[in-house]
Amino acid sequence: MNLEIQVIWQEALADMSKPAALWQLAIIVTACVIAWTINGALRAYVMRNAPEKWKLGIGGVNRVLFPLSTLILVEIGIFALMHWQHVSLLKLASKLLLAMAIIRLVVYAVRYIIAPGGLLKTLENTISSLIWLVLALHLSGVLPEVLNALANVKFNVGKNPMNLLLVLQTILTIVVTILIALWASRFIENKLMRHEHLNMNMRVVLTKLLRIFLLFVAILIALSAVGLDITLLSVFGGALGVGLGFGLQRIASNYVSGFIILLDKSMQIGDVITVDSHYGVVSDLRTRYLVLRKLDGTEVIIPNEALIINPVINHSFSDHKARVQMPIQVSYESAVERAMQLIQDIAMGHPRILKTPAPVTQIKGFGESGIDLMLSMWIPDPEEGSAALQSEIYLEIWRAFQANNISIPFPQREVRILNTPATPEVSQEIAKEQGR
Repeated sequence: MNLEIQVIWQEALADMSKPAALWQLAIIVTACVIAWTINGALRAYVMRNAPEKWKLGIGGVNRVLFPLSTLILVEIGIFALMHWQHVSLLKLASKLLLAMAIIRLVVYAVRYIIAPGGLLKTLENTISSLIWLVLALHLSGVLPEVLNALANVKFNVGKNPMNLLLVLQTILTIVVTILIALWASRFIENKLMRHEHLNMNMRVVLTKLLRIFLLFVAILIALSAVGLDITLLSVFGGALGVGLGFGLQRIASNYVSGFIILLDKSMQIGDVITVDSHYGVVSDLRTRYLVLRKLDGTEVIIPNEALIINPVINHSFSDHKARVQMPIQVSYESAVERAMQLIQDIAMGHPRILKTPAPVTQIKGFGESGIDLMLSMWIPDPEEGSAALQSEIYLEIWRAFQANNISIPFPQREVRILNTPATPEVSQEIAKEQGR
């Protein structure tokens, strides 16, 4: 067992029945109360008065403010009592508080990087368990023995000698550097996405490229930090290239197509498009696929390759507004010009319909049952849908037609029977009618 840890446990067990333990417990409780009070007051003041751009850093400070402030007060107590009595309990408390601060800070960073979900909860539990496990091994004094046992498990990777401790250090270093890279990319991404002078597609492209670059640099730094030869990555890169060339052609095509779409600005977030039978609003552009939110609320995942090789109708490519057409039919006996004027006035009075260009009512043709009219109008927000708009317009047209004696025809058929011999009963009825 580690000599320092052994001395701390011996002093702690010896002080349990002495006033020295009470003094240390009193210092721990007092430090917790003072830190809790300071933490609450500072959090309320800072979060109320701090600018929005500081909220990220403030959130991280709030996570570790309580354990760190308590740790500082406990260290002050250690310095004040160490000349008169044992401070083993205070030393144990300082180690626990340090572990708590590390756990809170790491968990906050993970929550900032990863969206809420099952993966986030699993990572939080795993990180907390690992930190507490290392602390427990350290406090129990067996951590050096565990590290020596791992270092004695040796093997070779090619010509490079390795051991299990080095492998674990490599994995830990890679995970830490990846988390730092993801945190930095997320921070820069938030800055870029709020930059109004850059096109939305350009922002998305820059954030994706930046994340890939930072992850690559993080892995190189981690491998160099543990002493591994990074030229081994050339073999992996060659294997990856062969895999992309043979087995991952469609995936690579989707990624390349995604960058092409983002760079040529043919589609942007918020555009109204039609792909095959799907009509909706582009809600997200990823490097592999596009998310299309249809007007009924459902979302369609469309691979980027399909957007490159298939025709896509972009209803808001040059202008965000969209045209809505409504077919209407009036009877031949109705005043057509009056009906057209009523339809135009109703469309002009609706708040969602643009006044420029103005709504237009045109005669499309003469149908079997009536005169076919077409109302064409423009709306500035096609992503909100047009079903409710058309229902409101049709209802107003129906009321106006009824108030002005304009009828909407229904299908009518006239049947004539020619060169068919009549039955005796029918002939008698016809004779009676002619005699009258």
